[in-house]
Parts: sequence; structure tokens; C-alpha cells
Amino acid sequence: MVKTKGISLTIDGKEITATEDEKILWAALDNGLYIPNLCAIRERSEPTAACRLCFVEIEGKDMPVTACATPVAEAMVVNTKGPKALRLARTALELLLSNHSVDCANCPKNGSCELQKIAKHLGVKLKTKRFRKVLPALPIDSSGPVFIYDPNKCVLCGRCVWVCQEKLGIGAIGFAYRGFRRMVTTFAGELIGKSSCQGCGECVTICPTGALVFKNAKGGKTWLS
Repeated sequence: MVKTKGISLTIDGKEITATEDEKILWAALDNGLYIPNLCAIRERSEPTAACRLCFVEIEGKDMPVTACATPVAEAMVVNTKGPKALRLARTALELLLSNHSVDCANCPKNGSCELQKIAKHLGVKLKTKRFRKVLPALPIDSSGPVFIYDPNKCVLCGRCVWVCQEKLGIGAIGFAYRGFRRMVTTFAGELIGKSSCQGCGECVTICPTGALVFKNAKGGKTWLS
């Protein structure tokens, strides 16, 4: 049996131990140190590093790095609240919010939405005015028997696509188009109710926002009856 080497490092002044090759993000989260993230999935073989929210600063390095893609190292000193890292993370969040439909009061995920948590952590207003608001205004799909998909609240984190394609092997949903038109959709743009979706609800469970919610969602929590 191969023994896993223990790595000692410091994050925000706290000395912790992590396993060799473990990414900074998971080492921090496992030790109660929050780093904002949307696209990170522990089981994924390679991180996508797409949301650009998990920037941290490492002593000895000039530029911040993404915590989800950077492995720990012996005696590494990490600062999750450095000015350079916070500036990059805040800008990434504000850009994301510039084309996100912010309607917390009427959203079933209100109180359990990852965007709310990240905005509070970074000190960014959900209705930020730094960038011009450009909303997609896409139709909401409620054709399925189990959940509702609102693409206007999707942050393109890819969690639902990963769980449907890679974890479950169903492949009912995937990414389509590029640039501003990029979205999560079914094959050939079919309604969810007419697609190969099996209604397992795994995509809803893993979604960090109100883009995917169960039809009987109430009070900001979701569950299957």
C-alpha cells in the first residue's frame, strides 16, 4: 500500500496539513477556510478553472493563482485575502453578475444561493453597477415533471453538465454555442420534458444558483416529494 505524503502549509495564518498533490482549494475548505468557487468539483480529474473566483496569493509569487488548479507544496504560505487576488475575484464576480438575472426575493434558492455567499464574502453588491447590465432574456423551461430550468440564472459553472454526462453517463444536457450565447441546453435544443432527461434531480442538487430548482421548491430549499 502506497503511503500518501503529508504536506504542511499555511493558509491565512493557519497551519494545516494536506495530502500530496491536493489542490489549495480543497485543502482550505477541508480546514474551514472558505475560498469562493462555482465551477470546482472535487471528483473531477482536471479542474476547469472557469469561474475565476478562487484566486489566492502565494508568498514568493508575483501573480495570484487559482486555488482549484494549484497543488499544495511543503511550507507554502497562502493568502486568500490579498489585494491582487481580491481584485481579480471581485471583477470576475461583477462581470458574471452583469448578465445574471438578480431576483433573490422571488428565487427558490434565496438564502442558499452560492452567489449570495460569494458576494457577501467578497464585499460585492449583487446588483453591482460597475458593468453595464446585459441580460439574456431566455425562455424558462418547465416542461419536465421534476424541475424547472431558468437559463437566465445560469452561471455556466458546468456542474450540471458534469454530473449528467460524466458521473451518471446520461448526457441529456450539455453546453451549446460560444461567447455571450453560450448556454446549457439539451440535444438539439429540445424541451427538457421531451429530452433524454430521466428526472433524477442530480443536476438540481449540484446547481449553485436558482437556474435549476425542483418544482415543489419552497422557502429557498429544494427537495423531492
